[in-house]
Amino acid sequence: MSSHRLSKKSRYIAWATAGVAVVAGAGVAAQVSSAATVWPAQKTFTGRAFDTCTAPSAAAMKAWKTGFYGAAAVYIGGKNRGCAQPNLTASWVKTVNSQGWKLIPLYVGAQPPCQKSANPEKMTAANATSLGATDAKDAVAKASALGMKAGSAVYLDMEPYDTTDKACDNAVLSYVRSFTRTLRGKVYRAGYYGFTSSSAKAVATATDKTDLPGNLWYALWDQQNTTTADWPWDPKFFTNHSRAHQYMVNSKESRGGYTITVDRSAWDAPVAIVG
Repeated sequence: MSSHRLSKKSRYIAWATAGVAVVAGAGVAAQVSSAATVWPAQKTFTGRAFDTCTAPSAAAMKAWKTGFYGAAAVYIGGKNRGCAQPNLTASWVKTVNSQGWKLIPLYVGAQPPCQKSANPEKMTAANATSLGATDAKDAVAKASALGMKAGSAVYLDMEPYDTTDKACDNAVLSYVRSFTRTLRGKVYRAGYYGFTSSSAKAVATATDKTDLPGNLWYALWDQQNTTTADWPWDPKFFTNHSRAHQYMVNSKESRGGYTITVDRSAWDAPVAIVG
Protein backbone atom coordinates (compact mmCIF):
# COMPACT_ATOMS: atom_id res chain seq x y z
CA MET A 1 0.00 0.00 0.00
CA SER A 2 2.60 2.55 -1.12
CA SER A 3 3.42 4.88 1.79
CA HIS A 4 0.12 4.91 3.61
CA ARG A 5 1.36 3.94 7.04
CA LEU A 6 5.13 3.94 7.16
CA SER A 7 7.16 6.61 5.45
CA LYS A 8 8.04 5.58 1.90
CA LYS A 9 11.69 5.05 2.90
CA SER A 10 10.71 2.96 5.91
CA ARG A 11 8.30 0.80 3.93
CA TYR A 12 10.89 -0.02 1.31
CA ILE A 13 13.35 -0.95 4.07
CA ALA A 14 10.71 -3.21 5.59
CA TRP A 15 9.94 -4.84 2.22
CA ALA A 16 13.61 -5.46 1.51
CA THR A 17 14.15 -6.94 4.96
CA ALA A 18 11.22 -9.30 4.49
CA GLY A 19 12.34 -10.31 1.00
CA VAL A 20 9.42 -8.65 -0.78
CA ALA A 21 9.84 -7.87 -4.47
CA VAL A 22 8.91 -4.21 -4.92
CA VAL A 23 7.05 -3.65 -8.18
CA ALA A 24 5.44 -0.30 -7.58
CA GLY A 25 4.56 2.52 -9.93
CA ALA A 26 2.97 0.33 -12.61
CA GLY A 27 -0.11 1.74 -14.10
CA VAL A 28 -9.42 -19.53 6.80
CA ALA A 29 -12.02 -20.39 7.99
CA ALA A 30 -15.34 -18.56 7.92
CA GLN A 31 -16.01 -15.78 10.38
CA VAL A 32 -16.52 -17.34 13.80
CA SER A 33 -19.02 -15.95 16.27
CA SER A 34 -20.66 -17.03 19.49
CA ALA A 35 -23.85 -18.98 19.00
CA ALA A 36 -25.58 -16.60 21.40
CA THR A 37 -24.67 -13.53 19.33
CA VAL A 38 -27.01 -12.36 16.59
CA TRP A 39 -24.83 -11.02 13.80
CA PRO A 40 -26.11 -8.48 11.25
CA ALA A 41 -26.11 -9.83 7.72
CA GLN A 42 -22.74 -9.41 6.06
CA LYS A 43 -22.44 -6.64 3.49
CA THR A 44 -20.24 -8.01 0.69
CA PHE A 45 -18.72 -6.11 -2.21
CA THR A 46 -17.37 -7.85 -5.29
CA GLY A 47 -15.47 -5.71 -7.76
CA ARG A 48 -12.56 -3.29 -7.92
CA ALA A 49 -11.52 -1.21 -4.88
CA PHE A 50 -8.91 1.44 -4.24
CA ASP A 51 -7.05 2.82 -1.25
CA THR A 52 -5.14 6.06 -0.91
CA CYS A 53 -3.31 7.67 1.97
CA THR A 54 -5.76 10.46 2.83
CA ALA A 55 -9.47 9.98 2.23
CA PRO A 56 -10.39 12.18 -0.77
CA SER A 57 -12.95 14.95 -0.51
CA ALA A 58 -16.61 14.12 -1.02
CA ALA A 59 -16.46 16.06 -4.30
CA ALA A 60 -13.54 13.94 -5.51
CA MET A 61 -15.33 10.75 -4.48
CA LYS A 62 -18.41 11.83 -6.45
CA ALA A 63 -16.27 12.56 -9.51
CA TRP A 64 -14.57 9.19 -9.18
CA LYS A 65 -17.87 7.28 -9.12
CA THR A 66 -17.60 6.27 -12.77
CA GLY A 67 -18.09 2.53 -12.37
CA PHE A 68 -14.43 1.57 -12.53
CA TYR A 69 -14.14 1.38 -8.73
CA GLY A 70 -16.99 0.51 -6.41
CA ALA A 71 -15.27 0.50 -3.02
CA ALA A 72 -12.66 2.55 -1.20
CA ALA A 73 -10.50 1.63 1.78
CA VAL A 74 -10.11 4.30 4.44
CA TYR A 75 -7.60 4.47 7.28
CA ILE A 76 -9.81 4.84 10.35
CA GLY A 77 -7.08 4.81 13.01
CA GLY A 78 -4.11 3.22 14.70
CA LYS A 79 -0.94 4.83 16.03
CA ASN A 80 0.89 3.82 12.84
CA ARG A 81 -1.55 5.48 10.47
CA GLY A 82 0.64 7.52 8.18
CA CYS A 83 -1.60 10.41 7.05
CA ALA A 84 -3.91 12.98 8.53
CA GLN A 85 -7.59 12.46 7.66
CA PRO A 86 -9.28 15.88 7.53
CA ASN A 87 -12.09 14.56 5.31
CA LEU A 88 -12.81 11.35 7.22
CA THR A 89 -15.83 12.20 9.37
CA ALA A 90 -19.21 10.62 10.03
CA SER A 91 -20.72 13.18 7.65
CA TRP A 92 -18.23 12.20 4.91
CA VAL A 93 -19.02 8.52 5.40
CA LYS A 94 -22.74 9.20 5.11
CA THR A 95 -22.24 11.32 1.99
CA VAL A 96 -20.02 8.90 0.07
CA ASN A 97 -22.24 5.99 1.09
CA SER A 98 -25.17 7.85 -0.48
CA GLN A 99 -23.04 8.27 -3.62
CA GLY A 100 -22.95 4.48 -3.86
CA TRP A 101 -19.48 3.77 -2.47
CA LYS A 102 -18.78 0.75 -0.30
CA LEU A 103 -16.20 1.52 2.39
CA ILE A 104 -13.43 -0.68 3.76
CA PRO A 105 -12.19 0.36 7.22
CA LEU A 106 -8.48 -0.25 7.71
CA TYR A 107 -6.75 0.01 11.09
CA VAL A 108 -2.98 0.40 11.30
CA GLY A 109 -2.20 -1.21 14.62
CA ALA A 110 1.01 -2.29 16.33
CA GLN A 111 3.73 -3.62 14.07
CA PRO A 112 6.09 -6.59 14.52
CA PRO A 113 8.92 -6.29 17.03
CA CYS A 114 11.47 -7.45 14.43
CA GLN A 115 10.51 -4.85 11.82
CA LYS A 116 13.51 -2.67 10.96
CA SER A 117 11.61 0.54 10.28
CA ALA A 118 10.64 2.93 13.05
CA ASN A 119 6.99 2.88 14.09
CA PRO A 120 5.14 4.79 16.80
CA GLU A 121 3.75 1.51 18.09
CA LYS A 122 5.44 -1.91 18.08
CA MET A 123 4.27 -4.96 19.96
CA THR A 124 6.51 -7.11 22.14
CA ALA A 125 6.20 -10.73 23.16
CA ALA A 126 5.12 -9.56 26.60
CA ASN A 127 2.38 -7.12 25.55
CA ALA A 128 1.14 -8.57 22.25
CA THR A 129 -2.08 -10.00 23.68
CA SER A 130 -3.03 -7.02 25.82
CA LEU A 131 -2.10 -4.56 23.08
CA GLY A 132 -4.15 -6.49 20.53
CA ALA A 133 -7.23 -6.14 22.73
CA THR A 134 -6.59 -2.43 23.38
CA ASP A 135 -6.11 -1.67 19.69
CA ALA A 136 -9.20 -3.63 18.69
CA LYS A 137 -11.32 -1.67 21.17
CA ASP A 138 -9.95 1.53 19.67
CA ALA A 139 -10.66 0.28 16.14
CA VAL A 140 -14.28 -0.45 17.05
CA ALA A 141 -14.64 2.96 18.69
CA LYS A 142 -13.21 4.68 15.61
CA ALA A 143 -15.41 2.70 13.20
CA SER A 144 -18.53 3.29 15.28
CA ALA A 145 -17.85 7.04 15.54
CA LEU A 146 -17.71 7.18 11.73
CA GLY A 147 -21.09 5.49 11.42
CA MET A 148 -19.75 2.04 10.53
CA LYS A 149 -22.11 -0.23 12.40
CA ALA A 150 -21.81 -3.56 14.16
CA GLY A 151 -21.39 -6.32 11.62
CA SER A 152 -18.91 -4.25 9.61
CA ALA A 153 -15.55 -5.73 8.71
CA VAL A 154 -12.46 -4.00 10.09
CA TYR A 155 -9.14 -4.87 8.44
CA LEU A 156 -5.96 -4.94 10.52
CA ASP A 157 -2.89 -3.77 8.61
CA MET A 158 0.31 -5.76 9.22
CA GLU A 159 3.39 -4.74 7.27
CA PRO A 160 6.15 -7.13 6.11
CA TYR A 161 8.43 -8.81 8.61
CA ASP A 162 10.81 -11.76 8.85
CA THR A 163 8.53 -14.71 9.54
CA THR A 164 11.54 -16.98 10.06
CA ASP A 165 12.12 -15.08 13.30
CA LYS A 166 9.89 -17.36 15.36
CA ALA A 167 9.73 -15.15 18.43
CA CYS A 168 8.63 -12.25 16.24
CA ASP A 169 6.15 -14.40 14.34
CA ASN A 170 4.63 -15.73 17.56
CA ALA A 171 4.22 -12.20 18.90
CA VAL A 172 2.45 -11.12 15.72
CA LEU A 173 0.06 -14.07 15.81
CA SER A 174 -0.68 -13.49 19.49
CA TYR A 175 -1.51 -9.85 18.72
CA VAL A 176 -3.66 -10.75 15.70
CA ARG A 177 -5.60 -13.39 17.66
CA SER A 178 -6.29 -10.96 20.49
CA PHE A 179 -7.32 -8.21 18.06
CA THR A 180 -9.65 -10.64 16.28
CA ARG A 181 -11.23 -12.01 19.46
CA THR A 182 -11.91 -8.51 20.71
CA LEU A 183 -13.43 -7.35 17.41
CA ARG A 184 -15.72 -10.36 17.33
CA GLY A 185 -16.71 -9.84 20.93
CA LYS A 186 -18.00 -6.43 19.89
CA VAL A 187 -19.76 -7.90 16.83
CA TYR A 188 -17.38 -6.59 14.17
CA ARG A 189 -16.02 -8.91 11.50
CA ALA A 190 -12.27 -9.45 11.45
CA GLY A 191 -10.21 -8.79 8.34
CA TYR A 192 -6.46 -8.69 7.82
CA TYR A 193 -4.17 -7.01 5.29
CA GLY A 194 -0.71 -8.45 4.72
CA PHE A 195 1.88 -9.60 2.19
CA THR A 196 1.95 -13.02 0.53
CA SER A 197 5.66 -13.31 1.32
CA SER A 198 5.31 -12.60 5.04
CA SER A 199 2.46 -11.12 7.07
CA ALA A 200 -0.41 -12.62 5.05
CA LYS A 201 1.45 -15.90 4.70
CA ALA A 202 1.82 -16.14 8.49
CA VAL A 203 -1.96 -16.07 8.92
CA ALA A 204 -2.85 -18.16 5.87
CA THR A 205 -0.43 -20.97 6.71
CA ALA A 206 -0.72 -21.03 10.50
CA THR A 207 -1.35 -24.56 11.72
CA ASP A 208 -3.54 -23.32 14.55
CA LYS A 209 -6.42 -21.33 13.02
CA THR A 210 -7.94 -20.39 16.40
CA ASP A 211 -9.03 -16.74 16.54
CA LEU A 212 -7.42 -15.79 13.25
CA PRO A 213 -9.28 -13.35 10.97
CA GLY A 214 -11.92 -14.74 8.65
CA ASN A 215 -11.15 -12.38 5.77
CA LEU A 216 -7.76 -11.98 4.10
CA TRP A 217 -6.61 -9.04 1.96
CA TYR A 218 -3.33 -10.11 0.41
CA ALA A 219 -0.75 -7.87 -1.24
CA LEU A 220 0.72 -9.42 -4.38
CA TRP A 221 1.59 -6.81 -6.97
CA ASP A 222 1.27 -8.92 -10.09
CA GLN A 223 -1.28 -6.63 -11.83
CA GLN A 224 -3.83 -9.46 -11.96
CA ASN A 225 -7.35 -8.35 -11.07
CA THR A 226 -8.32 -11.62 -9.40
CA THR A 227 -8.79 -13.25 -6.01
CA THR A 228 -8.50 -16.79 -7.32
CA ALA A 229 -6.05 -17.21 -10.22
CA ASP A 230 -3.02 -16.16 -8.18
CA TRP A 231 -4.21 -17.32 -4.74
CA PRO A 232 -1.00 -18.90 -3.36
CA TRP A 233 -2.44 -21.13 -0.63
CA ASP A 234 -4.91 -23.95 -0.16
CA PRO A 235 -7.95 -23.14 -2.35
CA LYS A 236 -10.25 -24.22 0.48
CA PHE A 237 -9.02 -21.33 2.66
CA PHE A 238 -10.88 -18.00 2.83
CA THR A 239 -13.72 -18.97 0.52
CA ASN A 240 -17.32 -17.69 0.42
CA HIS A 241 -16.53 -13.99 -0.16
CA SER A 242 -13.55 -13.73 2.20
CA ARG A 243 -10.70 -12.62 -0.08
CA ALA A 244 -9.27 -9.39 -1.46
CA HIS A 245 -6.13 -8.92 -3.53
CA GLN A 246 -4.09 -5.73 -3.76
CA TYR A 247 -2.60 -6.16 -7.22
CA MET A 248 -1.19 -2.72 -8.14
CA VAL A 249 0.26 0.19 -6.16
CA ASN A 250 1.11 3.83 -6.78
CA SER A 251 -1.22 4.21 -9.75
CA LYS A 252 -1.72 7.91 -10.56
CA GLU A 253 -5.23 8.27 -11.99
CA SER A 254 -7.49 11.16 -12.99
CA ARG A 255 -11.27 11.17 -13.03
CA GLY A 256 -13.62 14.14 -13.26
CA GLY A 257 -10.79 16.63 -12.80
CA TYR A 258 -9.39 14.96 -9.66
CA THR A 259 -6.00 13.21 -9.76
CA ILE A 260 -5.28 10.73 -6.97
CA THR A 261 -2.49 8.20 -6.49
CA VAL A 262 -4.11 4.94 -5.45
CA ASP A 263 -3.49 1.25 -4.93
CA ARG A 264 -5.84 -1.12 -6.73
CA SER A 265 -7.46 -4.23 -5.29
CA ALA A 266 -9.72 -6.98 -6.56
CA TRP A 267 -12.38 -7.32 -3.87
CA ASP A 268 -14.68 -10.18 -2.89
CA ALA A 269 -15.12 -9.74 0.84
CA PRO A 270 -17.13 -7.90 3.50
CA VAL A 271 -17.15 -4.12 3.85
CA ALA A 272 -18.57 -1.61 6.30
CA ILE A 273 -22.27 -1.47 7.13
CA VAL A 274 -23.36 2.16 6.91
CA GLY A 275 -26.75 3.84 7.05
